[in-house]
Amino acid sequence: MSGSGDWFRSNDNTAKTRLMMVGAFAGSLLLLVLSMLFSWPIAVGGGAQTPEDARAQAFDSPTGSCLNWTPPEGTDVRRVDCAQPHLFEVTSNVDISAEHPDDAPPPELARWQEIALAKCTPGAVTYLGGKLDPFGRFTVNALKPSDAQWRAGDRKLRCGLQRAAPSGALLTTAGSAANQDQSNVNEPGICLALDEQDIGDPVDCARPHAFEIVGSVDLSTAFPGEYPTEEAQTEKAIELCAEVTGAYTGGADLTAKGLTPYPDTLKAESWAVGSRKVDCKVGAKLPDGLGLAPITGSVRATAAPTTTAAPTSTAPPTTSGG
Repeated sequence: MSGSGDWFRSNDNTAKTRLMMVGAFAGSLLLLVLSMLFSWPIAVGGGAQTPEDARAQAFDSPTGSCLNWTPPEGTDVRRVDCAQPHLFEVTSNVDISAEHPDDAPPPELARWQEIALAKCTPGAVTYLGGKLDPFGRFTVNALKPSDAQWRAGDRKLRCGLQRAAPSGALLTTAGSAANQDQSNVNEPGICLALDEQDIGDPVDCARPHAFEIVGSVDLSTAFPGEYPTEEAQTEKAIELCAEVTGAYTGGADLTAKGLTPYPDTLKAESWAVGSRKVDCKVGAKLPDGLGLAPITGSVRATAAPTTTAAPTSTAPPTTSGG
């Protein structure tokens, strides 16, 4: 790693998985390190803020701050109002100098992941009011000192929340995570790629994809008490999603198009912390029914061209989180 630091990209072999509530789960963490020197120029007087000033301010942001940058390098990282689209929301700044004195070498990446899991998850849970959905909208992440910063004595871990696509690529979000429903739902009109039989990142609906999100439904009214089985959730979600799907498609005959509604369900851990919303999706099955077929186009009533199914493989589908 160079003295100015390196960016740990989301497609590295160490790409993060969702972090579970501390003490109950384990996971890996994508550790970010901004491409900047430890000692940034300091603005003098009331002149316009330089990019170096903005990076320095962002890297030492207090809890509740939101940061944005242009992936993958992040050299334009800056603090923004949380109401604006952003990639990172600071939940805590943790000093690890007690465990890592001045003469200690920087931890290896695997050790960084362990440190961040242990140090950042409790603060994120507290920041979210004591509840973190392990399969929800947000994941725990961290900004660590670069090697140059470490040699200069920086022992601060900047912990935060992000939203990530299945590949680990970061997605922008607007509004503070502390005030949002953690249900992992998407905006209507988003299409998710089909990577062999894995569900991938959002793509243009004109490209082959696995699912199109047509809306979401709230299961809280149907199930006001204890966690319902996934079978019960599926049955109710199919019923509720029918209206959402009809409104989105203008009442199109999905069966005639070779398409099938696919509602999501919630895990017990998500239900326990208050998540109640699930996506309503449209996809297509392979002729043998053993996998997902790629589809192209959108089913939205005003969209063109219409969606068509084009099977390419017979492997069973693989999805995560319900």
